Order: sequence, then C-alpha cells, then structure tokens
Amino acid sequence: MTLPENRPWHGVLVATALPLRDDLTVDFDAYAEHCAWLVENGCDGVVPNGSLGEYQVLAPEERARVVETAVAAIGGARVMPGVAAYGSAEARRWAEQAGEAGCASVMLLPPNAYRADERSVLVHYAEVARAGLPVVAYNNPIDTKVDLVPELLARLHGEGHIHGVKEFSGDVRRAYRLAELAPELDLLVGADDVLLELAVAGAKGWVSGYPNALPAACTELYRAAVAGELGAALPLYRQLHPLLRWDSRVEFVQAIKLSMDVAGRHGGPVRPPRVPLLPEQEAAVRAATEKALAAGLD
Repeated sequence: MTLPENRPWHGVLVATALPLRDDLTVDFDAYAEHCAWLVENGCDGVVPNGSLGEYQVLAPEERARVVETAVAAIGGARVMPGVAAYGSAEARRWAEQAGEAGCASVMLLPPNAYRADERSVLVHYAEVARAGLPVVAYNNPIDTKVDLVPELLARLHGEGHIHGVKEFSGDVRRAYRLAELAPELDLLVGADDVLLELAVAGAKGWVSGYPNALPAACTELYRAAVAGELGAALPLYRQLHPLLRWDSRVEFVQAIKLSMDVAGRHGGPVRPPRVPLLPEQEAAVRAATEKALAAGLD
C-alpha cells in the first residue's frame, strides 16, 4: 500500500464528542460546526465514531452520516473514523464506507466481542486492511481485554496491516520497545493524561479527547511537547492535568461533554446506558474546567 507523504494521522486528531439534543437525537449541524471549529482552533483533524463519539449506541445510518458530516465540514484528509465492530466483515464495511466518503485513513480496535487470541487479531486486521485505506490500530486493553503488545503490533505492521497505533494502555515504557521492534510504525498518544510522557518518547500524533473543550491550549501543549520544549510544556501540562486525567476514567464521555458545556460549546447529554455524572463528579469537572478557563486556557 502506498501511504500519503503527509501521513494524515500525524498531529492533534480530536476524538470528537457527538452533540445530542435533549431528546437524544444527533444534532448533525452542531457536529459539522464543531469539527470546523476544532480545525480553526489549531487541531489537525478529527476521529469520529470512537468511544467518545458514542458509536456503540448509534444506528447504522447515524454512524454513516457522522462520517459524511465530518468530511463535508473539514475535508476527508482530516477525518480518520473509528471502524470498530464485533465482526471483521462489518468493520471492513465501515472502512469501505469511510473510503467512499472520502476519508484517508481509519482507526480500528481489535476484536472486542470476546478475548481474542493472536491469530484472531491478525485475521481481523488483515480483513479490514482489504478495504484499501491505511489502518491505525487502537490498543485499549482496559476495555477490549485484548492487549496489542509491542511484539504483536510489530507483526501486524510487518505484514502490512497497520501503519500506526493509538496507545491507550498507559504504559509509557512500550513506546521504547515498539520503536525498537517497528521503527516505522507511528505511535499516537491515546490517553490524554500521558500526553507529555509519550510525546517525549517520540509520538507522532495525539488522538485526543479534551481538545473538544479546550482546543487551543491542548494543541499548544502538544506542539511544545513534541518539540521537546519542556519549559513551556510542563507548566501547561500541570495546569491541564486535572482535566486530562478524566480521559482515562469510565466517565470520560460525560466529563468531556460537561467541560464543553462549561466552556460555551455544545456537549449535551449522553445516550444510555451511560448516565449523568454523580453530583460530586460534576462538581469536580466543573471546578477544574472553570479554573482552566480563568487561567486563560481555551
């Protein structure tokens, strides 16, 4: 597969939250505006239909329209949809839909209907790669119970099935092992609260949650971190970390949507089975967001 010279998964790619109305229908106009606003505020692209986008509770026609809406708003080169599904054939069909919509790459979880073994993981990624778009793997062993360890990622890359990985395990040591085993495989930061550590370790991008609420501050942090400008990055990281750590909690969708609301964006409600934050959780998120805004972060 010939890869684009400028790999579209490099930089700050926002795992977009999906704006819902009070009746829990999708506000596609608000979503289009949000995607455009993120790019206007320094982000490099978006990742629709990830967990933050609540893809698991979308109807197929909604899920397809989310991708089409993002492409229409900012162009397909900036859109890397999540194509996770229980079956490999279904995930491939979502990758094909992304290609038809004009996207330049897709992001794929391992099989997540059961604890898949290595052979199943290889078959899964090989099947989706048949769609013809570059695939960025998403390693989230916390939720999927399938761990894409560096040795397995190196094999997937060596066989041409993946070209990057969103790393969400939280184990920053893996960055160095992966660089030894597969130096051409692009590492993307997958959890907001290890951004600085993985950027210093050589990450090429950040699939990020909190830029939904604070895009300018988050992109400033990312660019300082990958440039090795720790004098600028570290104080900003410390300021943002009370919020960034919510990205690694079960309630990350609700927390980020609340921060969006506090920041004057449209976060809105979540679809069941997710439920609103507990009062003490809401108070903590609201206070941390207001503190960041008061400090001039946006």
